[in-house]
Amino acid sequence: VATIVHSDEALLATGFIFSVHFFNTHGRPEKFPMDFVIFNGQIAKEEMLEERGDQWKRYEEEGITEQFACKRTSGVIYDFLVKGFGFTALFIGLGLLLLMILAFLGGGGH
Repeated sequence: VATIVHSDEALLATGFIFSVHFFNTHGRPEKFPMDFVIFNGQIAKEEMLEERGDQWKRYEEEGITEQFACKRTSGVIYDFLVKGFGFTALFIGLGLLLLMILAFLGGGGH
């Protein structure tokens, strides 16, 4: 009985963490379908000002904004590969979330 209960709890926790993380991080309209900053660490200046204005002001006050300027962008092949990985992970996660919901609604065979 403990094994069944704990496996169900683990599935619920995994589904909850995935869904909350996905929708809070990537599901926002301004970031949809995915926030690609996680892959290359580069953010547009306008986006930085909008999301992290206080941090940018501190950088300006300290005179270090140029230190964080992008010297060169990531390559097309790199972007294609990491975006492919990101979308693959996204679709796998959504598929697993759907399967978890179906398993819980259907009783899961217990």
